[in-house]
Amino acid sequence: MTTDASEKGLETLIVRHMTGTDGLAVVPDQVAERPPPYGGTGYTAGSPKDYDRAHVLDVPQLFAFLRATQPEAFTKLAMADPNDAKDINRLKYLARLSSEIGKRGVIDVLRKGVEHGPLHFDLFYGTPSPGNDKAATLYAQNRFSITRQLAYSMDETRRALDLCLFINGLPIATFELKNSLTKQTVEDAVEQYKRDRDPRERLFEFGRCVVHFAVNDSEVRMCAELRGKASWFLPFNQGYNDGAGNPPNPDGLKTDYLCISHPVDVVRASS
Repeated sequence: MTTDASEKGLETLIVRHMTGTDGLAVVPDQVAERPPPYGGTGYTAGSPKDYDRAHVLDVPQLFAFLRATQPEAFTKLAMADPNDAKDINRLKYLARLSSEIGKRGVIDVLRKGVEHGPLHFDLFYGTPSPGNDKAATLYAQNRFSITRQLAYSMDETRRALDLCLFINGLPIATFELKNSLTKQTVEDAVEQYKRDRDPRERLFEFGRCVVHFAVNDSEVRMCAELRGKASWFLPFNQGYNDGAGNPPNPDGLKTDYLCISHPVDVVRASS
């Protein structure tokens, strides 16, 4: 059996580890039930066709979360058809949420929720304290998803990110992947962010996404604010022998700790 040493091969390896699937055959507008935790992560694979570029949201994931956790408030939005992209009440709510993320940042919105007219919507439920069954039930309804080849641009529709991670439909981390077996390094991923990822694109506006990761099979670097050539990437490695980089991993890639990380931990480490 041949080994896929390409960038796409690394992408498949990561998504399969996090979701249990390769993430390539996800049906749009049909949000799957969350699987049991796979490798301790509990991610689902998202569809790039579910991504709303104008509002910077995975709408089916968002609505599935709201229906499960706040059904009365969701019903009061009075959407004739939540799946209709032209539904006026749907557009009003998405515009409100997107505007709040743009003003306050995605972390604040996840922590405090949003007001929409007389309605309040929680967008995330935090880790429950021991014995708090209600909080544990709500926390279990959070939806952590990862989407391959996310076409993010309103203008250049061919431009796509390797991976994007979402919490309840709100993007929190993007990834550009490289594979040293094809003679590309983490520096090439950093350069791709600086050269090809326009910070004026809505997804890359400061605060709309928590962090941007440049990754290969040996190292990880992160940037909280893309600024073109001025983007500043810091190491996101574990260190090795009191130095930089990552230790050898007899069970796989040196950077697989990033795949194992819970999305909440990624947010905490990046904020």
